[in-house]
Amino acid sequence: MTSPISEDTTDSSESPAEDTTDSSDSPEAEPTRQSGFLAATYEELSLVVWPSRQQLFSESIAVILMVSLSAAFIAAVSRFYSWASSQIFV
Repeated sequence: MTSPISEDTTDSSESPAEDTTDSSDSPEAEPTRQSGFLAATYEELSLVVWPSRQQLFSESIAVILMVSLSAAFIAAVSRFYSWASSQIFV
């Protein structure tokens, strides 16, 4: 059984050795590549499942809450170690 990564997905009728023209260097190929890129980008963005306003709000609140709690915990641990070191190294 082969992994999907190791499978050969190239078309056997196309051979890389047969293509001797390098169209990427020609100035005429640039608009085609850009428009192809923009079309592919638009197609990918149309597949994105965008969150609803309620989901965006609730997840943003969850992130802000967790960051605040983490910061408070780190500050508390830092203050404890500061206090402990002042007690030991007076």
